[in-house]
Amino acid sequence: MALQRLLPGHHLSKETQDVVKLSAGTIATLTALVLGLLVSSAKSTFDTINNGIVQGSAKYILLDRTLARYGPETKATRQQLKSALAASIEMVWSTEKTRMTALTAFESANGMELVRDKLDELTPQNDLQRQALTQTQQIINDLSQTRWLLIEQEQNQLPFPLLVILVFWLTLLFASFGLFAPSHATALTVLFLGACAVSAAIFLVFELSKPLEGFIRISNAPLLSALDHLIQ
Repeated sequence: MALQRLLPGHHLSKETQDVVKLSAGTIATLTALVLGLLVSSAKSTFDTINNGIVQGSAKYILLDRTLARYGPETKATRQQLKSALAASIEMVWSTEKTRMTALTAFESANGMELVRDKLDELTPQNDLQRQALTQTQQIINDLSQTRWLLIEQEQNQLPFPLLVILVFWLTLLFASFGLFAPSHATALTVLFLGACAVSAAIFLVFELSKPLEGFIRISNAPLLSALDHLIQ
């Protein structure tokens, strides 16, 4: 809008407005396409990790039931499993602020390794126990694989050059809007709200790309539900 007062009058003619609108339309199309793809990709990452959490919660319950089927010898192992799950929930979804990020806490959690060590101490006495032990080891392997897949998926970050280009396009777009906009409160309000809407979309991309941190976080409800079902 300030540029309106600096440019000569013939630079703001009807023909110039048509050229600016044509260019702005091209930029708006590119920006909408890229921003839409980024939101879709970030939402896909969020859903993938959320589904992994849900599946992992079900496997925790299945693991506990399989250990119970083995016999009373696994009581200490089941207690260790419950403690490991509770510790993981506390580390990742802690209400207290710590210097350790949720991803770092998730990586450093070693409760399942302790459960695996206790399983190695078991000596099956019959076919039922051998079958239960084999199934238990398979579930633990699945949980470990899911955990590291989630960690690697969480490593995906928005490329900084792409963000710079996107912001550059948006800056050009809103500059073209303001170049011919009237200088009154309604126009200023509309442009401001439009800028806030686009900024919120970029914020949404960042938040969905980091499901374990920030304002939009994956719920720990499935894990809490699994914790309630352990050793019942």
